[in-house]
Formats: sequence, structure tokens, C-alpha cells
Amino acid sequence: MSLRRLWALGATVTVALGLLASPSAQAGTGDVQPAANFTNPVLWQDFADIDILRVDNTYYYSASTMHYSPGAPILRSYDLVNWEFAGHSVPRLDFGAKYDLNGGRGYVRGIWASFLNYRKSNKTFYWGGCIDFGQTHIYTATAVDGQWSRHTTINKCYYDAGMLVDDNDTMYVAYGNSNISVAQLSPDGKTEVRSQQVFTTPSNIGTLEGARFYKRNGNYYIFLTRPANGQYILKASNPFGPYTLQQVLLNMPTPIPGGGVPHQGGLVQTQNGDWHYMAFVDAYPGGRVPVLAPITWTSDGWPRIQTVNNGWGASYPMPLPARPVKPMTGVDTFNGTTLGPQWEWNHNPDTSKYSVNNGLRLQTATVTNDLYSARNTLTHRIQGPTSTGTVTLDISAMRDGDRTGLAMLRDSSAWIGVKRDGGRNRLVIVNGLTMNNNWATTGTGTEVASANLTGTKIWLRANADIRPGAGRQARFSYSTDGVTFTPLGPGFTLKNEWQFFMGYRFGIFNHATSSLGGAVTVQRFELATP
Repeated sequence: MSLRRLWALGATVTVALGLLASPSAQAGTGDVQPAANFTNPVLWQDFADIDILRVDNTYYYSASTMHYSPGAPILRSYDLVNWEFAGHSVPRLDFGAKYDLNGGRGYVRGIWASFLNYRKSNKTFYWGGCIDFGQTHIYTATAVDGQWSRHTTINKCYYDAGMLVDDNDTMYVAYGNSNISVAQLSPDGKTEVRSQQVFTTPSNIGTLEGARFYKRNGNYYIFLTRPANGQYILKASNPFGPYTLQQVLLNMPTPIPGGGVPHQGGLVQTQNGDWHYMAFVDAYPGGRVPVLAPITWTSDGWPRIQTVNNGWGASYPMPLPARPVKPMTGVDTFNGTTLGPQWEWNHNPDTSKYSVNNGLRLQTATVTNDLYSARNTLTHRIQGPTSTGTVTLDISAMRDGDRTGLAMLRDSSAWIGVKRDGGRNRLVIVNGLTMNNNWATTGTGTEVASANLTGTKIWLRANADIRPGAGRQARFSYSTDGVTFTPLGPGFTLKNEWQFFMGYRFGIFNHATSSLGGAVTVQRFELATP
């Protein structure tokens, strides 16, 4: 993933080039009975820079999260189509004070395209990523939903890296932007033994990055993306080359109306021997959304995407028998003493200012009039194409100057919530929270609607249409009884530029503008689809 994006979202996509499936394969794709098919996107949430692997009969999916903490979420599936949250590879962004919103901010930094792999010899998962273009951090765990710990730090940047554990248990990492290199790690995976540039991208292609590293039938493959409309692959008989390049796709029509070209993902082989490619589609304002397609191989060892009408299919046969997992939507009442893996904070939280115990208690952690600088804003991805987030708040412990609510959170934001001033609570809609291209705050918000509020419990709701296109509306409402909801304020048009990279999220916040000491309790959050 590069800050140099070559494709403007919304451009018309008309022709698929590159290595496509044969006409017979295209024709056969649509002949499967619908009951045996899945529909793209397989998951309409923001999970970008995909790395995907199989361990025995279980599939794992790692994604970028930038400034959100914990970082590098891991999803789990048993059929490549139905996915659930499993954990995070990076428990906390321990990469400097700016990730604590302390003396700086880490927006659009942090966890970029990174790798996830599994080493059978020591039954260990490895995650690695380059932070702030400086050092590469490697974390390990024996179970994705267990305790992850920093394994080592390599004093160089493995930019957009992919890991291969070779047949002889040697660990390699492919990485780079345009100039692609391969590093060999020491047997314990803690240091670099050797690194060598293996490929220079021709000028007529532009930028290649997003490396993923594979081995098949004795050949080594480095899978590379051209942001944001192409995918290429390198093939060699030795991990250090020489490599030969072929194009996999360019400007391929998308299965998401109004979305970009599927690209930057990974290959995975099922236990039945079939191959699939999981890519993402730029589908702002929702973010980068995963799509899946079958892969075939030519007799001389090159991959082909099985297309439908010369494009990425909106539907394909199920790779494996469907196996349901914990759904991405539903109700969280914050039982137990920890947050579920579906939650991520905006930057690292102040752990002394929140607690989970049959409800989430959010004490004010920052005195500020800028939501973008307030600590302990808890975020949840939005389910597409449209969904509704509803939060139930006990506001009895708020203090004068406190602000709490439910935000549509991105570099252009709006929120519904409660302002407490002069011993009185008011329900408000605030929009016009903005950042510039350096992610500095340019607007702290303007109150555009309000209503009187009595009582100490409030239900806040945001309905979000995150389909690419002209709609892109969020609408706010509230309830004092949890049954009847009253609309408040104008609709909010969600920004669809790609430069912030992450899509919109629901954000639950509580911060002070005068002094610390207040609190709210989040009793319930529900994510529902129509």
C-alpha cells in the first residue's frame, strides 16, 4: 500500500486485460446453481492489504489498520466465504508517543500492508510489518486468538512484505516498492541472514508493491500489486531469482457497482487442492472490501483468474461446504472483562480510563475540543452496503463540559451525542469535523441541530449507506425508551476520497472540554442490517 495511488476512485472501468480465464471457463462459471454459490464481496467491511493462509482446515486473514489499536486484525474461516473475528497480531501500537495521542498523532501511519504466516516446525504464527518506514517488527503467537508478543525488531524496512516458509523450513520475506527484494531470515526468525534485490519494475508499468511470497511445484512466486488497478506475478526456480514477470489483471471490471479494480491480496490453496485469490476493491466511503475468485494454473505454471463476462464475478461456486461462524453483525452487551476483537481504539487507549464489566465504562481521558485528539474513542467497522449502529448510554456520571456520543468517524466526521454544560444535558448533532491532507485538524465541528434531554439514559443511532456513488448518506436519530427513534439534524454526506485509506467507522467517544472526572457507561451496541 503506497501513498502514491495511481487510480482515482470512480473512474470508468471498461476492459479487462491480462491473463484471464479461457472462454470455456468463463461460460461455465455462471452455470452453477445459486444455492451452491457465494456472492462478492464476501465480507462488506473494511479489511485491506490482505494476507491469507490455511493451517490444516482453517483459514486466516490479516489486514491493515494503520492508527487503530489493537492492530493487524485476524479473521478466521472454514470455507473462505464466512469470516469471523479471531484476534489481533499487534496488541498495542508500541511505536512511539504519537500512537498514544501524546505530543503528536499517528493518523495514516502504523500498520500498513504486512505479513502473516505459520511455521509448522514450531507451531507458531508470525506477523511482521514495517512501521514509519524505519524498522520491521515481528510478532509471534502459538494461536491467533492467544497472546501475541513482539518477537524481534529488524533495523530496516520490509515495506509491504510477504513471508514464505519454504519446504526446508527456511523463512524468506519479499518486500519493496518498485525495487523488489528478498530477505532470508535466520533459523530462529530473529535476524536477517541475507537480502538481495531481485526485480526492478519496468517504467511502463509504474509502481509494483504489496508483495506476497509463495512456492508451488518447485517454483517461487512473488505476487505484486500495481495500485490501484493491476496485479502482477514474478516466477523463478530460486527464491533469489532471476524472476520472470507476467500480468495477472489490469483494469478488470469490478463486482461492486461504482467500486475500483480488485487488487492487492493473496493466493490460498484449499485442502482439496483448489486455488483462490482474495483481493480488495476500493469502495469508499466504506473502505477497501474483500472479494474472492477461483484461480487456475497453466501447464507452464502461471495463474489465471476465472472471470465472468471478462470481469471479476459477482458470484462463484462455493470453494468448500459452507460453515457458519460468529456473525459480523449483532448485539454486544460488553459481558466479561475484555473487549471483543471486533473493537479497535482510535490510537492506543489510556487503559486507566476505561473498564469492561457487564458494560463499558468510559471515563474522560482528554481535555480537548477536538475529537481527533481525544483518547479512548472506540471504533467499530460499518457493515455494507447499508447498516445501522445503535449505542445505549448511561450518562448519569457526566460532568460539565463533557461530550459523548456516536460518530461517523473519518477525516470528515459528524456525530450525534450529548453536551453537558451548566448542569444541563442537551442532545446535539455536530458536523464539520475535518482534517487536511497532513491529518491536522481543520475543523472541530459545528452544532447543526439540538433537542432537550431529560433522564440519564439515551439511545443514539446512526444509519450509514456506504455504497460508492452519489448516496453516501449517514442519518442520525435518538430514543429515550429504546423503542421509538426520532430523527435529528440533516443527513451527512460521507466523504469518498481514498487518501485517508481507512473507511468510515462508528466511533463511541467521551471526552472533556473543561476537566477530567466524568464518565459514561456503554450498556449496549448493536450493528444491524436492513
